[in-house]
Amino acid sequence: MPGNRNILYLIIGALVVVVGVLGYNLYQAKKQPDGLQINVGPGGVKIQNK
Repeated sequence: MPGNRNILYLIIGALVVVVGVLGYNLYQAKKQPDGLQINVGPGGVKIQNK
C-alpha cells in the first residue's frame, strides 16, 4: 500500500507542475509587449508608447 500512495503523490505533483507551466505559458502569450506599438485601422494611425 505505501508504494501506491507514493505513486499517487507523484502523479498529483506532476499534474500541479503541468498546470503551473501551462498557466505561465498562457500568461506570457497574453502579456502586452513593451515598447512602441503602431496600429493602422479605419480610424487612422495610432502610435502608443508602452
